[in-house]
Amino acid sequence: MLNSTYKEGDILNKRGCGILLHPTSLPGSGGIGSLGADARRFIDLLAAMGMSYWQVLPLTPPACGNSPYSAFSAFGGNPLLIDLEQIKHDGENGTPLQGHYPEHHVDFAAVAVQKTAWLRKAGATFLSRTETGRTREFRTFCETTAWLDDYALFMALKHHFHGTSWITWPTGALHSTPKMHAHYAEELADEIALQKYMQWQVSKQWHELRNYANSHGIAIIGDIPIFVAYDSADVWSHRDLFLLDASGNPTVVAGVPPDYFSATGQLWGNPLYHWEEMERNGYRWWIDRFTAVFELFDIVRIDHFRGFEAAWQVPATAQTAIDGQWVSGPKEKFFDALQSALGPLAVIAEDLGVITPEVITLRDRYNYPGMKILQFAFDSARATTDLPHNHVKHGVVYTGTHDNNTTKGWYDTLTEAERNGMSAYLGTSGKDGADALMNAALMSVADTAIIPFQDILKLGSEARMNVPGTTFGNWEWRFSWDMLPQDIATTVRSRITRFGREAQGELNHDS
Repeated sequence: MLNSTYKEGDILNKRGCGILLHPTSLPGSGGIGSLGADARRFIDLLAAMGMSYWQVLPLTPPACGNSPYSAFSAFGGNPLLIDLEQIKHDGENGTPLQGHYPEHHVDFAAVAVQKTAWLRKAGATFLSRTETGRTREFRTFCETTAWLDDYALFMALKHHFHGTSWITWPTGALHSTPKMHAHYAEELADEIALQKYMQWQVSKQWHELRNYANSHGIAIIGDIPIFVAYDSADVWSHRDLFLLDASGNPTVVAGVPPDYFSATGQLWGNPLYHWEEMERNGYRWWIDRFTAVFELFDIVRIDHFRGFEAAWQVPATAQTAIDGQWVSGPKEKFFDALQSALGPLAVIAEDLGVITPEVITLRDRYNYPGMKILQFAFDSARATTDLPHNHVKHGVVYTGTHDNNTTKGWYDTLTEAERNGMSAYLGTSGKDGADALMNAALMSVADTAIIPFQDILKLGSEARMNVPGTTFGNWEWRFSWDMLPQDIATTVRSRITRFGREAQGELNHDS
Protein backbone atom coordinates (compact mmCIF):
# COMPACT_ATOMS: atom_id res chain seq x y z
CA MET A 1 0.00 0.00 0.00
CA LEU A 2 1.13 3.54 -0.70
CA ASN A 3 1.62 5.78 2.29
CA SER A 4 -0.82 8.64 1.83
CA THR A 5 0.95 11.96 2.26
CA TYR A 6 -2.16 13.79 3.38
CA LYS A 7 -5.18 12.96 5.44
CA GLU A 8 -8.08 11.43 3.57
CA GLY A 9 -10.43 14.05 2.17
CA ASP A 10 -7.86 16.85 1.95
CA ILE A 11 -7.11 16.40 -1.77
CA LEU A 12 -9.67 17.02 -4.54
CA ASN A 13 -12.59 16.80 -2.12
CA LYS A 14 -12.50 20.46 -1.26
CA ARG A 15 -13.10 23.61 -3.27
CA GLY A 16 -9.77 24.79 -4.63
CA CYS A 17 -7.85 26.22 -7.56
CA GLY A 18 -4.54 25.50 -9.24
CA ILE A 19 -2.22 26.61 -12.02
CA LEU A 20 -1.02 24.48 -14.94
CA LEU A 21 2.61 25.21 -15.82
CA HIS A 22 5.34 22.78 -16.82
CA PRO A 23 8.73 23.43 -15.13
CA THR A 24 10.44 23.91 -18.51
CA SER A 25 8.32 27.08 -18.87
CA LEU A 26 9.83 28.71 -15.78
CA PRO A 27 12.25 31.65 -16.12
CA GLY A 28 15.92 31.37 -15.31
CA SER A 29 19.37 31.11 -16.84
CA GLY A 30 20.53 28.24 -19.03
CA GLY A 31 17.75 28.44 -21.61
CA ILE A 32 15.16 26.28 -19.85
CA GLY A 33 13.19 26.29 -16.61
CA SER A 34 14.70 24.26 -13.79
CA LEU A 35 13.99 23.00 -10.28
CA GLY A 36 15.89 25.82 -8.62
CA ALA A 37 15.26 29.29 -7.24
CA ASP A 38 12.75 30.34 -9.90
CA ALA A 39 10.64 27.24 -9.20
CA ARG A 40 10.56 28.17 -5.50
CA ARG A 41 9.66 31.74 -6.38
CA PHE A 42 6.79 30.38 -8.50
CA ILE A 43 5.57 28.30 -5.55
CA ASP A 44 5.72 31.42 -3.37
CA LEU A 45 3.58 33.16 -6.00
CA LEU A 46 1.04 30.31 -6.00
CA ALA A 47 0.78 30.47 -2.23
CA ALA A 48 0.36 34.26 -2.33
CA MET A 49 -2.42 33.82 -4.90
CA GLY A 50 -4.24 31.43 -2.56
CA MET A 51 -3.76 28.46 -4.88
CA SER A 52 -4.03 24.85 -3.70
CA TYR A 53 -2.41 23.06 -6.66
CA TRP A 54 0.45 23.21 -9.12
CA GLN A 55 -0.17 20.95 -12.11
CA VAL A 56 2.77 19.85 -14.23
CA LEU A 57 3.21 17.65 -17.31
CA PRO A 58 5.22 14.40 -17.15
CA LEU A 59 8.72 14.93 -15.75
CA THR A 60 10.17 12.09 -17.83
CA PRO A 61 13.15 12.55 -20.22
CA PRO A 62 11.65 13.68 -23.56
CA ALA A 63 12.51 11.85 -26.75
CA CYS A 64 10.65 12.51 -30.01
CA GLY A 65 9.84 16.18 -30.62
CA ASN A 66 10.87 17.15 -27.06
CA SER A 67 7.47 15.94 -25.88
CA PRO A 68 7.11 14.93 -22.23
CA TYR A 69 4.47 12.47 -23.52
CA SER A 70 7.10 10.63 -25.60
CA ALA A 71 9.93 9.76 -23.27
CA PHE A 72 12.96 7.50 -23.11
CA SER A 73 11.55 6.13 -19.84
CA ALA A 74 8.19 6.04 -18.08
CA PHE A 75 10.09 6.08 -14.77
CA GLY A 76 13.10 8.37 -15.19
CA GLY A 77 13.39 12.13 -14.76
CA ASN A 78 14.37 14.81 -17.27
CA PRO A 79 18.01 15.83 -16.64
CA LEU A 80 17.41 19.15 -18.45
CA LEU A 81 15.33 20.23 -15.42
CA ILE A 82 18.30 19.96 -13.06
CA ASP A 83 19.27 23.24 -11.41
CA LEU A 84 23.00 23.68 -11.94
CA GLU A 85 23.36 26.22 -9.12
CA GLN A 86 22.46 23.61 -6.53
CA ILE A 87 25.14 21.27 -7.91
CA LYS A 88 27.70 24.08 -7.81
CA HIS A 89 26.73 24.68 -4.19
CA ASP A 90 27.46 21.01 -3.48
CA GLY A 91 30.97 21.40 -4.85
CA GLU A 92 30.79 20.19 -8.46
CA ASN A 93 31.06 22.29 -11.57
CA GLY A 94 30.73 21.68 -15.27
CA THR A 95 31.75 23.10 -18.60
CA PRO A 96 30.85 26.81 -18.83
CA LEU A 97 27.60 27.30 -20.75
CA GLN A 98 28.14 29.01 -24.09
CA GLY A 99 25.96 31.32 -26.15
CA HIS A 100 22.81 33.35 -25.66
CA TYR A 101 19.48 31.64 -25.06
CA PRO A 102 16.08 33.04 -26.03
CA GLU A 103 14.09 34.31 -23.07
CA HIS A 104 10.59 33.21 -24.03
CA HIS A 105 11.09 29.83 -25.66
CA VAL A 106 13.33 26.81 -25.17
CA ASP A 107 15.91 25.97 -27.83
CA PHE A 108 15.94 22.30 -26.87
CA ALA A 109 18.77 21.31 -29.21
CA ALA A 110 21.16 23.96 -27.87
CA VAL A 111 20.13 23.44 -24.25
CA ALA A 112 20.56 19.66 -24.48
CA VAL A 113 24.09 19.94 -25.84
CA GLN A 114 25.27 22.55 -23.35
CA LYS A 115 23.55 21.28 -20.23
CA THR A 116 24.38 17.63 -20.80
CA ALA A 117 28.05 18.50 -21.27
CA TRP A 118 27.95 20.49 -18.02
CA LEU A 119 26.32 17.63 -16.12
CA ARG A 120 28.78 15.09 -17.51
CA LYS A 121 31.76 17.06 -16.24
CA ALA A 122 30.13 17.67 -12.85
CA GLY A 123 29.15 14.01 -12.63
CA ALA A 124 32.64 12.82 -13.45
CA THR A 125 34.01 15.05 -10.67
CA PHE A 126 31.50 13.67 -8.18
CA LEU A 127 32.08 10.04 -9.16
CA SER A 128 35.85 10.39 -8.77
CA ARG A 129 35.56 11.41 -5.12
CA THR A 130 36.29 9.24 -2.13
CA GLU A 131 33.56 8.16 0.28
CA THR A 132 31.45 11.01 1.67
CA GLY A 133 27.92 11.44 2.98
CA ARG A 134 26.80 12.47 -0.50
CA THR A 135 28.40 9.47 -2.20
CA ARG A 136 26.67 7.21 0.32
CA GLU A 137 23.37 8.97 -0.47
CA PHE A 138 23.98 8.39 -4.17
CA ARG A 139 24.77 4.71 -3.60
CA THR A 140 21.59 4.26 -1.58
CA PHE A 141 19.58 5.84 -4.40
CA CYS A 142 21.14 3.43 -6.90
CA GLU A 143 20.48 0.40 -4.69
CA THR A 144 16.86 1.27 -3.87
CA THR A 145 15.60 2.55 -7.25
CA ALA A 146 14.28 -0.57 -8.96
CA TRP A 147 14.01 0.77 -12.52
CA LEU A 148 17.39 2.52 -12.55
CA ASP A 149 19.63 -0.29 -13.82
CA ASP A 150 17.53 -0.89 -16.94
CA TYR A 151 17.22 2.83 -17.63
CA ALA A 152 20.90 3.66 -17.13
CA LEU A 153 22.04 0.76 -19.30
CA PHE A 154 19.55 1.70 -22.02
CA MET A 155 20.72 5.32 -22.07
CA ALA A 156 24.37 4.24 -21.97
CA LEU A 157 23.74 1.99 -24.98
CA LYS A 158 21.99 4.83 -26.81
CA HIS A 159 25.03 7.01 -26.18
CA HIS A 160 27.34 4.18 -27.27
CA PHE A 161 25.38 3.63 -30.50
CA HIS A 162 25.21 7.38 -31.30
CA GLY A 163 21.58 7.97 -30.32
CA THR A 164 20.05 5.41 -32.67
CA SER A 165 16.84 3.54 -31.83
CA TRP A 166 17.32 0.26 -29.95
CA ILE A 167 15.79 -1.74 -32.82
CA THR A 168 18.91 -0.91 -34.92
CA TRP A 169 21.43 -2.02 -32.30
CA PRO A 170 23.64 -5.08 -32.81
CA THR A 171 22.11 -8.44 -31.95
CA GLY A 172 23.99 -8.63 -28.65
CA ALA A 173 22.29 -5.47 -27.37
CA LEU A 174 18.78 -6.01 -28.74
CA HIS A 175 17.57 -8.16 -25.87
CA SER A 176 17.79 -7.17 -22.21
CA THR A 177 19.20 -10.36 -20.70
CA PRO A 178 21.36 -10.99 -17.60
CA LYS A 179 24.29 -11.96 -19.85
CA MET A 180 23.97 -8.78 -21.89
CA HIS A 181 23.65 -6.66 -18.73
CA ALA A 182 26.81 -8.20 -17.29
CA HIS A 183 28.79 -7.60 -20.48
CA TYR A 184 27.83 -3.97 -21.00
CA ALA A 185 27.83 -3.14 -17.28
CA GLU A 186 31.59 -3.58 -17.45
CA GLU A 187 32.19 -2.10 -20.91
CA LEU A 188 30.02 1.00 -20.32
CA ALA A 189 30.53 1.36 -16.58
CA ASP A 190 31.49 5.06 -16.66
CA GLU A 191 28.53 6.07 -18.85
CA ILE A 192 26.11 4.01 -16.75
CA ALA A 193 27.36 5.76 -13.61
CA LEU A 194 26.89 9.19 -15.24
CA GLN A 195 23.33 8.31 -16.22
CA LYS A 196 22.61 7.25 -12.63
CA TYR A 197 24.20 10.44 -11.31
CA MET A 198 21.90 12.60 -13.45
CA GLN A 199 18.84 10.64 -12.31
CA TRP A 200 19.91 11.03 -8.69
CA GLN A 201 20.23 14.78 -9.10
CA VAL A 202 16.84 15.30 -10.77
CA SER A 203 15.16 13.00 -8.22
CA LYS A 204 16.79 14.73 -5.26
CA GLN A 205 16.00 18.22 -6.51
CA TRP A 206 12.40 17.36 -7.38
CA HIS A 207 11.69 15.83 -3.96
CA GLU A 208 13.14 18.90 -2.24
CA LEU A 209 10.97 21.13 -4.44
CA ARG A 210 7.85 19.07 -3.77
CA ASN A 211 8.49 19.29 -0.02
CA TYR A 212 8.84 23.05 -0.40
CA ALA A 213 5.52 23.21 -2.24
CA ASN A 214 3.75 21.05 0.34
CA SER A 215 5.09 23.18 3.18
CA HIS A 216 3.52 26.21 1.47
CA GLY A 217 0.12 24.54 1.12
CA ILE A 218 0.57 23.52 -2.53
CA ALA A 219 -0.18 19.96 -3.67
CA ILE A 220 1.46 18.81 -6.90
CA ILE A 221 -0.68 17.32 -9.66
CA GLY A 222 1.40 15.17 -11.97
CA ASP A 223 0.65 13.31 -15.17
CA ILE A 224 0.97 9.67 -16.24
CA PRO A 225 0.66 9.11 -20.00
CA ILE A 226 -1.14 5.85 -20.75
CA PHE A 227 1.31 4.92 -23.51
CA VAL A 228 5.11 4.89 -23.65
CA ALA A 229 7.50 5.65 -26.50
CA TYR A 230 8.68 2.77 -28.68
CA ASP A 231 12.31 3.90 -28.38
CA SER A 232 12.34 3.63 -24.61
CA ALA A 233 13.91 1.62 -21.85
CA ASP A 234 10.44 0.27 -21.06
CA VAL A 235 9.83 -1.38 -24.44
CA TRP A 236 13.44 -2.49 -24.85
CA SER A 237 13.58 -4.19 -21.46
CA HIS A 238 9.97 -5.54 -21.44
CA ARG A 239 9.31 -6.56 -25.04
CA ASP A 240 6.89 -9.28 -23.91
CA LEU A 241 4.51 -6.63 -22.50
CA PHE A 242 3.92 -4.93 -25.88
CA LEU A 243 2.37 -5.97 -29.20
CA LEU A 244 5.56 -6.49 -31.20
CA ASP A 245 6.54 -8.99 -33.88
CA ALA A 246 9.38 -11.49 -33.52
CA SER A 247 11.90 -8.87 -34.66
CA GLY A 248 10.72 -6.32 -32.10
CA ASN A 249 8.76 -4.06 -34.44
CA PRO A 250 5.24 -2.88 -33.49
CA THR A 251 2.38 -4.69 -35.21
CA VAL A 252 -0.14 -2.01 -34.24
CA VAL A 253 0.23 1.47 -32.79
CA ALA A 254 -1.83 3.91 -30.73
CA GLY A 255 -3.80 6.93 -31.84
CA VAL A 256 -7.28 8.42 -31.80
CA PRO A 257 -9.89 8.63 -34.58
CA PRO A 258 -10.77 11.91 -36.33
CA ASP A 259 -11.64 14.47 -33.67
CA TYR A 260 -11.70 18.15 -32.71
CA PHE A 261 -7.95 18.44 -33.28
CA SER A 262 -7.55 16.55 -36.57
CA ALA A 263 -9.77 15.45 -39.48
CA THR A 264 -7.57 12.39 -40.02
CA GLY A 265 -7.26 11.52 -36.37
CA GLN A 266 -4.02 11.52 -34.43
CA LEU A 267 -1.44 8.84 -35.19
CA TRP A 268 0.64 8.77 -32.03
CA GLY A 269 2.73 5.76 -33.02
CA ASN A 270 3.20 4.36 -29.52
CA PRO A 271 3.26 0.55 -29.21
CA LEU A 272 0.16 -0.97 -27.62
CA TYR A 273 0.14 -3.19 -24.57
CA HIS A 274 -0.11 -6.96 -24.52
CA TRP A 275 -2.81 -6.82 -21.86
CA GLU A 276 -3.19 -10.59 -21.58
CA GLU A 277 0.50 -10.94 -20.71
CA MET A 278 0.23 -8.07 -18.23
CA GLU A 279 -2.75 -9.73 -16.57
CA ARG A 280 -0.80 -13.00 -16.26
CA ASN A 281 1.89 -11.25 -14.18
CA GLY A 282 -0.62 -9.30 -12.07
CA TYR A 283 -0.02 -5.97 -13.86
CA ARG A 284 3.31 -5.77 -12.02
CA TRP A 285 4.88 -3.24 -14.43
CA TRP A 286 1.90 -0.90 -14.02
CA ILE A 287 1.84 -1.25 -10.23
CA ASP A 288 5.54 -0.36 -10.18
CA ARG A 289 4.84 2.60 -12.46
CA PHE A 290 2.04 3.99 -10.30
CA THR A 291 4.16 3.46 -7.20
CA ALA A 292 6.98 5.48 -8.77
CA VAL A 293 4.71 8.29 -9.97
CA PHE A 294 3.07 8.70 -6.56
CA GLU A 295 6.53 9.11 -5.08
CA LEU A 296 6.73 12.27 -7.21
CA PHE A 297 3.23 13.73 -6.99
CA ASP A 298 0.33 14.16 -4.58
CA ILE A 299 -2.31 13.69 -7.28
CA VAL A 300 -1.96 12.04 -10.70
CA ARG A 301 -3.86 12.82 -13.89
CA ILE A 302 -4.18 9.68 -16.04
CA ASP A 303 -3.77 10.83 -19.61
CA HIS A 304 -6.14 9.14 -22.11
CA PHE A 305 -8.02 7.28 -19.38
CA ARG A 306 -10.46 5.93 -21.96
CA GLY A 307 -7.65 3.70 -23.31
CA PHE A 308 -8.08 1.40 -20.34
CA GLU A 309 -11.65 0.70 -21.51
CA ALA A 310 -10.81 0.54 -25.22
CA ALA A 311 -7.92 1.90 -27.31
CA TRP A 312 -7.83 3.00 -30.95
CA GLN A 313 -5.57 0.42 -32.61
CA VAL A 314 -3.99 1.38 -35.93
CA PRO A 315 -1.93 -0.90 -38.22
CA ALA A 316 1.75 -0.03 -37.83
CA THR A 317 2.04 0.59 -41.58
CA ALA A 318 -0.82 3.13 -41.69
CA GLN A 319 -0.10 6.73 -42.69
CA THR A 320 -3.02 8.23 -40.72
CA ALA A 321 -5.22 7.14 -37.82
CA ILE A 322 -8.40 6.88 -39.93
CA ASP A 323 -8.21 3.12 -40.53
CA GLY A 324 -8.03 2.06 -36.90
CA GLN A 325 -10.46 0.23 -34.67
CA TRP A 326 -11.46 0.26 -31.03
CA VAL A 327 -9.97 -2.72 -29.18
CA SER A 328 -11.06 -3.61 -25.68
CA GLY A 329 -8.73 -2.79 -22.77
CA PRO A 330 -8.33 -4.36 -19.32
CA LYS A 331 -11.10 -2.27 -17.75
CA GLU A 332 -11.93 -3.00 -14.10
CA LYS A 333 -9.51 -5.95 -13.91
CA PHE A 334 -6.65 -3.47 -14.16
CA PHE A 335 -7.96 -0.93 -11.67
CA ASP A 336 -9.03 -3.62 -9.20
CA ALA A 337 -5.48 -5.00 -9.25
CA LEU A 338 -4.04 -1.50 -8.89
CA GLN A 339 -6.30 -0.66 -5.97
CA SER A 340 -5.68 -4.00 -4.30
CA ALA A 341 -1.93 -3.39 -4.42
CA LEU A 342 -1.81 0.33 -3.63
CA GLY A 343 -5.13 1.27 -2.04
CA PRO A 344 -7.34 4.20 -3.11
CA LEU A 345 -5.46 6.65 -5.32
CA ALA A 346 -5.80 10.43 -5.76
CA VAL A 347 -6.40 10.33 -9.50
CA ILE A 348 -7.91 12.65 -12.13
CA ALA A 349 -9.28 10.78 -15.15
CA GLU A 350 -8.59 12.59 -18.43
CA ASP A 351 -11.89 11.63 -20.03
CA LEU A 352 -11.75 13.78 -23.17
CA GLY A 353 -12.37 12.76 -26.76
CA VAL A 354 -14.68 9.92 -27.80
CA ILE A 355 -16.21 8.98 -24.46
CA THR A 356 -18.76 6.17 -24.23
CA PRO A 357 -21.07 5.20 -21.36
CA GLU A 358 -18.67 2.33 -20.63
CA VAL A 359 -15.79 4.79 -20.05
CA ILE A 360 -17.95 6.85 -17.68
CA THR A 361 -18.99 3.71 -15.79
CA LEU A 362 -15.34 2.69 -15.40
CA ARG A 363 -14.37 6.17 -14.18
CA ASP A 364 -17.24 6.37 -11.70
CA ARG A 365 -16.66 2.85 -10.37
CA TYR A 366 -13.47 4.18 -8.71
CA ASN A 367 -14.85 7.66 -7.94
CA TYR A 368 -12.24 9.37 -10.13
CA PRO A 369 -13.14 12.98 -11.02
CA GLY A 370 -13.27 13.71 -14.74
CA MET A 371 -12.41 16.86 -16.69
CA LYS A 372 -14.42 19.68 -18.27
CA ILE A 373 -12.80 22.05 -20.79
CA LEU A 374 -14.48 25.43 -21.12
CA GLN A 375 -13.00 26.19 -24.54
CA PHE A 376 -14.85 23.13 -25.80
CA ALA A 377 -18.09 24.35 -24.19
CA PHE A 378 -18.37 27.39 -26.45
CA ASP A 379 -17.21 25.88 -29.73
CA SER A 380 -20.30 25.69 -31.94
CA ALA A 381 -18.83 22.74 -33.89
CA ARG A 382 -19.01 20.47 -30.84
CA ALA A 383 -21.95 18.84 -29.11
CA THR A 384 -20.61 19.16 -25.62
CA THR A 385 -21.27 18.47 -21.98
CA ASP A 386 -18.59 21.00 -21.05
CA LEU A 387 -21.00 23.90 -20.55
CA PRO A 388 -20.98 24.99 -16.89
CA HIS A 389 -24.58 23.90 -16.21
CA ASN A 390 -23.45 20.30 -16.91
CA HIS A 391 -20.55 20.37 -14.41
CA VAL A 392 -20.59 18.18 -11.32
CA LYS A 393 -19.13 18.83 -7.88
CA HIS A 394 -16.69 15.92 -8.03
CA GLY A 395 -14.86 17.14 -11.10
CA VAL A 396 -12.04 19.30 -12.45
CA VAL A 397 -12.74 22.27 -14.73
CA TYR A 398 -10.10 23.82 -17.00
CA THR A 399 -10.21 26.87 -19.23
CA GLY A 400 -7.95 24.82 -21.52
CA THR A 401 -5.16 22.26 -21.29
CA HIS A 402 -1.63 21.99 -22.68
CA ASP A 403 -3.18 20.73 -25.94
CA ASN A 404 -5.46 23.75 -26.36
CA ASN A 405 -4.64 27.20 -27.60
CA THR A 406 -4.36 29.82 -24.88
CA THR A 407 -7.81 31.16 -24.06
CA LYS A 408 -7.02 34.57 -25.56
CA GLY A 409 -5.63 32.91 -28.68
CA TRP A 410 -8.69 30.66 -28.90
CA TYR A 411 -11.13 33.54 -28.36
CA ASP A 412 -9.45 35.52 -31.14
CA THR A 413 -10.36 32.70 -33.59
CA LEU A 414 -14.07 32.56 -32.72
CA THR A 415 -16.70 33.83 -35.10
CA GLU A 416 -18.85 36.76 -34.07
CA ALA A 417 -21.79 34.38 -33.60
CA GLU A 418 -19.72 32.16 -31.29
CA ARG A 419 -18.57 35.14 -29.24
CA ASN A 420 -22.11 36.44 -28.96
CA GLY A 421 -23.34 33.01 -27.87
CA MET A 422 -20.65 32.79 -25.20
CA SER A 423 -21.38 36.32 -23.96
CA ALA A 424 -25.13 35.61 -23.78
CA TYR A 425 -24.53 32.41 -21.84
CA LEU A 426 -22.06 33.93 -19.37
CA GLY A 427 -23.71 37.34 -19.15
CA THR A 428 -20.55 39.20 -20.15
CA SER A 429 -19.80 42.05 -22.52
CA GLY A 430 -17.58 39.95 -24.78
CA LYS A 431 -14.65 42.37 -24.55
CA ASP A 432 -12.31 40.02 -22.66
CA GLY A 433 -12.85 36.36 -23.50
CA ALA A 434 -9.97 35.09 -21.34
CA ASP A 435 -11.28 36.91 -18.30
CA ALA A 436 -14.83 35.66 -18.88
CA LEU A 437 -13.72 32.04 -19.21
CA MET A 438 -11.57 32.24 -16.07
CA ASN A 439 -14.55 33.58 -14.15
CA ALA A 440 -16.68 30.72 -15.49
CA ALA A 441 -14.08 28.21 -14.28
CA LEU A 442 -13.87 29.79 -10.84
CA MET A 443 -17.63 29.95 -10.33
CA SER A 444 -18.18 26.38 -11.57
CA VAL A 445 -19.69 23.90 -9.12
CA ALA A 446 -16.68 21.63 -9.77
CA ASP A 447 -14.54 21.28 -6.66
CA THR A 448 -11.30 21.85 -8.56
CA ALA A 449 -10.48 24.56 -11.11
CA ILE A 450 -7.18 24.55 -13.02
CA ILE A 451 -6.07 27.51 -15.11
CA PRO A 452 -3.01 27.49 -17.41
CA PHE A 453 -0.58 30.22 -16.37
CA GLN A 454 -0.79 31.67 -19.89
CA ASP A 455 -4.46 32.43 -19.21
CA ILE A 456 -3.67 34.12 -15.91
CA LEU A 457 -1.30 36.35 -17.92
CA LYS A 458 -3.87 36.67 -20.77
CA LEU A 459 -1.33 35.72 -23.42
CA GLY A 460 -2.16 34.97 -27.04
CA SER A 461 -1.35 32.08 -29.38
CA GLU A 462 2.37 32.85 -29.20
CA ALA A 463 2.31 31.23 -25.74
CA ARG A 464 0.60 28.01 -26.80
CA MET A 465 2.34 24.90 -25.44
CA ASN A 466 1.33 22.19 -27.93
CA VAL A 467 -0.56 21.71 -31.20
CA PRO A 468 -1.70 18.04 -31.31
CA GLY A 469 -0.82 16.21 -34.49
CA THR A 470 2.30 18.33 -35.12
CA THR A 471 5.84 17.21 -34.37
CA PHE A 472 7.97 20.34 -34.18
CA GLY A 473 7.83 23.70 -32.44
CA ASN A 474 5.92 22.49 -29.39
CA TRP A 475 6.61 22.53 -25.63
CA GLU A 476 8.90 25.57 -25.99
CA TRP A 477 7.06 28.45 -24.32
CA ARG A 478 8.58 30.18 -21.27
CA PHE A 479 7.52 33.20 -19.26
CA SER A 480 9.69 35.89 -17.69
CA TRP A 481 9.03 37.63 -14.40
CA ASP A 482 8.62 41.00 -16.07
CA MET A 483 5.44 39.69 -17.74
CA LEU A 484 3.67 39.64 -14.38
CA PRO A 485 1.66 42.67 -13.22
CA GLN A 486 2.95 43.90 -9.87
CA ASP A 487 -0.36 43.23 -8.14
CA ILE A 488 -0.99 39.83 -9.70
CA ALA A 489 -1.00 37.87 -6.42
CA THR A 490 -3.48 40.26 -4.79
CA THR A 491 -5.88 40.42 -7.73
CA VAL A 492 -5.88 36.66 -8.36
CA ARG A 493 -6.34 35.88 -4.67
CA SER A 494 -9.27 38.27 -4.52
CA ARG A 495 -10.91 36.50 -7.48
CA ILE A 496 -10.55 32.96 -6.20
CA THR A 497 -11.65 34.03 -2.71
CA ARG A 498 -14.82 35.47 -4.22
CA PHE A 499 -15.69 32.00 -5.49
CA GLY A 500 -14.69 30.09 -2.37
CA ARG A 501 -11.49 28.61 -3.75
CA GLU A 502 -8.83 30.21 -1.53
CA ALA A 503 -6.40 27.70 0.04
CA GLN A 504 -6.55 27.36 3.79
CA GLY A 505 -2.84 27.28 4.59
CA GLU A 506 -0.35 24.43 5.01
CA LEU A 507 -1.47 20.98 3.92
CA ASN A 508 -2.34 18.53 6.70
CA HIS A 509 0.31 15.82 6.83
CA ASP A 510 -0.32 12.39 8.28
CA SER A 511 0.91 12.06 11.81
